[in-house]
Amino acid sequence: MRMEYKTYEEFKQNFKLSERWGVFDGDRNNLNIAYECIDRHPKETTAIRLKFDDGKQETYTFRELSCLTSQFAYALEKLGINEGDAIAIVLDPSLEFYVSLFGILKRGAVVVPCSPLFGPEAIEYRVSKSSAKIVIINREKANLIRGGLVPRLITAEELPELIKNEGKHYKPNTSADAPAFIQFSSGTTGIPKAVPYQHRAVTLTAVHVKFGIGLRDDDRYFCPSSPAWGHGIWYGSIGPLIFGNAIGAYSGKFDPGTFLEALEKFEITNLFATPLVYRRIMNCGKLDNYKLKLRRLTYTGGGLDIDVIQYFQDRLGLIVQSAYGSTEAGVILLDYAFDDWKVKLGSLGKPLPGVKVAVIDENGEELPQGQIGRVAVWYKDEWIRLGDAAYVDGDGYFWYKSRIDDIIISAGYTIGPLEVEGVIMKHPAVREVAVIGSPDKERGQIVKAFIIPNREPSEELKREVQEFVKMRLSKHEYPREIEFVNELPRTPDGKIKRQELKEYEGAKKIAT
Repeated sequence: MRMEYKTYEEFKQNFKLSERWGVFDGDRNNLNIAYECIDRHPKETTAIRLKFDDGKQETYTFRELSCLTSQFAYALEKLGINEGDAIAIVLDPSLEFYVSLFGILKRGAVVVPCSPLFGPEAIEYRVSKSSAKIVIINREKANLIRGGLVPRLITAEELPELIKNEGKHYKPNTSADAPAFIQFSSGTTGIPKAVPYQHRAVTLTAVHVKFGIGLRDDDRYFCPSSPAWGHGIWYGSIGPLIFGNAIGAYSGKFDPGTFLEALEKFEITNLFATPLVYRRIMNCGKLDNYKLKLRRLTYTGGGLDIDVIQYFQDRLGLIVQSAYGSTEAGVILLDYAFDDWKVKLGSLGKPLPGVKVAVIDENGEELPQGQIGRVAVWYKDEWIRLGDAAYVDGDGYFWYKSRIDDIIISAGYTIGPLEVEGVIMKHPAVREVAVIGSPDKERGQIVKAFIIPNREPSEELKREVQEFVKMRLSKHEYPREIEFVNELPRTPDGKIKRQELKEYEGAKKIAT
């Protein structure tokens, strides 16, 4: 059974999570991500489509990937790497990255993904926390690794020489419960948390790829997210390969024009990206310059403005639909890829059948429709609380408000920063914006906006933006304070570091 359903109603009535095992050759006693994603598929079929920020592009087949990853698994074995040992990868998408990723998994070792944008302290934290035995990194960045931090450093440049004499057929030996990854949360609200994943996680990824992303056998798929994060790992590097469908990835500094060129040249039909990617495509104004074959668009990693969704609907006739989850829980809410699924623009969708998701209060009680609380998923007789605030409407759809720590309480009003940001972004003089709650003696908090402007900043522009918001939202939601900045602090996966802005704002208020 390959989880084949024609309609959402049929799926809702009949789907059982146990069906997911039928997609794989392995079972609970013998399951390996690398084998399921690479070795069992037709050898001459394309496995990887890569677009680099300098315009270059590369493709690789399942045969090439199977041979090279087996060679790396043998090399790791000779280096004394045992099952369960952790290895950190600090590489952008590249042949070397994928050889490392799947070679580590074949060996039964554990992947610790790290962004090449990290500084030495961020890398050291993850390497030390995971007790990594090896770091794989580009030669030009090797100086980021402090001497003595790991027993062995492997540069991407030396990888071909390291594996060239090794065998080309490696038989993995892992169970579904064997460790596969140690991921770290993005750290938007504090210290990044280490989250372990087992090989069994690939089975749930298959469900989301099938019913959320809506991947078809003839799709050409692309996900430009960094593989340092859950989205780029499970849905950029692994998900489509489960079904023998090639991954499409972007390497280097994101440029919307170069990215759109990749979508055109690779004839991409199915795109899964973060809200920031969709916003940057809209803002660059180049979408109409390319002949695209897109048929499905999905997003994850925060809220997406209705204006952006409407832009793609107007230009391409496609609705950008949601897949919602977290590093700790995986994907738990989907905008389903069925023709009879009713889309509500901007909603997060509904849970999988049999998965209990709710909005709860501080005491763990489910809140009634329309009330904002914390998103939680029921697991092993308790609520797993996620870091996001949302509400549920009368039809059972979930609606994202913000990170739970980012909710602004001003004079008793509950304000979601994303809604305010969405309105401010409509002002023609605003290029980017981040909204936080700033401490205020009278109101508790007030709305403050940090704005990257498109024109010369001035007091007049501040008043203009404030009036613009007042006219479109409730008067208690307009930004009482505005600060113009040259850039906004972001994580490598594009999320705004609101905690950093709040700490800066708190320190400034204390000083005054």
